[in-house]
Amino acid sequence: MSETMNDLFNAIDAMDADAFASHLTDDVEFRFGNAPSVFGRSETQTAVEGFFGSIKGLKHEVEAVDQSDETIYSHGFVTYTRHEGSTLRVPFCNVFGMKGNLIKDYLIFADLSELYR
Repeated sequence: MSETMNDLFNAIDAMDADAFASHLTDDVEFRFGNAPSVFGRSETQTAVEGFFGSIKGLKHEVEAVDQSDETIYSHGFVTYTRHEGSTLRVPFCNVFGMKGNLIKDYLIFADLSELYR
């Protein structure tokens, strides 16, 4: 996995919204599952901070990262820990539209329908 992707997933798993946001362009589009898109770095950081606050923790197991031109694809499994301690492990796929070393389009495909049940 590239150093940039490794740093990104480490920031996410540490629930460090500041470090996460440092990987985004100012005009990023961020879409998480079926939720509406969020536009802008600070707006995305705020949305991600809210998500981090809704769980106790998370851990990604990245199985592959591939790149084609200005798009990076990653997939694997993510385990979410709820505040009461139970966990949910689901497959994920991320699609990153890159602008240089920053993410301009950030799309997450994962089924979180069981996370808050």
